[in-house]
Amino acid sequence: MGFIWNRRKCFPGANVTKFSFLYEKRRGKSLPVYLGAANFLNYFARNGVMPELHEIKRTLSRIEKLERDVSLKQLQINSLLAITQAINDNVAAADLFNMYNTFLRWEMELRKMCLFLRDSGMWECKTHLGIDEKLLEHDVSIELDRYRSTQGLEKSDHPLVREFDLVIPVLHKNEAIAYAFIGGFKDDDDVYNKVQFVTTITNVIAVAIENKRLFKERMRQEVVNRELEVAAEIQRTLVPWRLPSGDNYQLSSIYKPHFAVGGDYYDVVEFPDGQIAFCIADITGKGVAAALLMANFQANFRALITRRPTLEEIVNELNAAVYKVTQGDKFITLFIARYDSNTRTLQYVNAGHTPPVLLSNGETILLKNGCTSLGWLPELPFLEIGGLSLTNEALIFSYTDGLTEVRNSAGEEFGEDNLLHFLSQHAQEGAKDLNTKLLHHLEVFRGREPWPDDITVLTCKVFG
Repeated sequence: MGFIWNRRKCFPGANVTKFSFLYEKRRGKSLPVYLGAANFLNYFARNGVMPELHEIKRTLSRIEKLERDVSLKQLQINSLLAITQAINDNVAAADLFNMYNTFLRWEMELRKMCLFLRDSGMWECKTHLGIDEKLLEHDVSIELDRYRSTQGLEKSDHPLVREFDLVIPVLHKNEAIAYAFIGGFKDDDDVYNKVQFVTTITNVIAVAIENKRLFKERMRQEVVNRELEVAAEIQRTLVPWRLPSGDNYQLSSIYKPHFAVGGDYYDVVEFPDGQIAFCIADITGKGVAAALLMANFQANFRALITRRPTLEEIVNELNAAVYKVTQGDKFITLFIARYDSNTRTLQYVNAGHTPPVLLSNGETILLKNGCTSLGWLPELPFLEIGGLSLTNEALIFSYTDGLTEVRNSAGEEFGEDNLLHFLSQHAQEGAKDLNTKLLHHLEVFRGREPWPDDITVLTCKVFG
């Protein structure tokens, strides 16, 4: 016996397969042009033609399975293309989550799903399926740290996690960016292939959301950077860049904020009668907060110094102004001095600041007299005015502590001893030359190590 047949689809999307038979040789009977698969088998059974029945059944079963597999793969590919196109079109994150949910519900036919992504440092469920809302109130952050690869959840006793069969973590540079919990598979599901494709689609979604987050973060950072650039420009206008230089004295500065803006401050005011007032200050903290307090301090200092009160009055009023703003939470160290070139006398107050160094006639003096830092208390508990007569050439070197905290590659600090040694070797230099050589000396010392803090230097050279 023999027969010839061709397998053809009835119409697109149909599940019924029909067969066209030309003839059946043994009996010489013509067969119907179209017969359903079941009718086809019945025909052979009625006519006693059964030798290949089991083989035909297996063939038909394989064909039907292949059809299902091809159909499923096509749906998966179409869904993946749709999601990819949505990502390229910059669709909102909420819409991507909806697409993900729909895909797992209808195409993958999953009955349970929960997708966790990190938002502002916290893990949050962005979309879910088949889960009681109350279960989502349970914290899963500790559980998530345990999963570094796709694995079963049959051993979990967490109220939410135990609702699922598998967890699929998504890692980027060995750091988790998403977790997909899935479950509710059917008995006849091809679990392996489903999990593989859910893993693919979860990775696509998670990476797209992470890229959106990184892009927004970069945009916010660019805005902050632009604002900091403006703030840095404004702050540079608050400190003097042209300092007095004449027959009686010369001043020079170094000003290096650790960030774009900083909390160090210095100022010099020259009066027509031959007096100069100068100060250096260090506000606690770094960055924008310190810079804002520095700007407030500068405004108060300038308003006070132009009235030419005594140093005691200036320091007390500055302390009250700082305390009013900070309420003792932050403080300012300050060194302020007034030099009279006619009488060659120096008066100063050190309010908790790193002691400036005075070098004259081979003698080194640390200028320590003064009071506590400004802003700690509403009123200063004590205040002592320091005074010196500078009959010969002298160098007054004031600085913030970021200078001595500079480290080299061996982790060693530049320190006060190195600074005093350098100053003793260059005490005869002019203020500008000394600062230039000091900055070069520091660059050589630190090598490639970063600056640790704001660094400010104010050097005053008094001529004999």
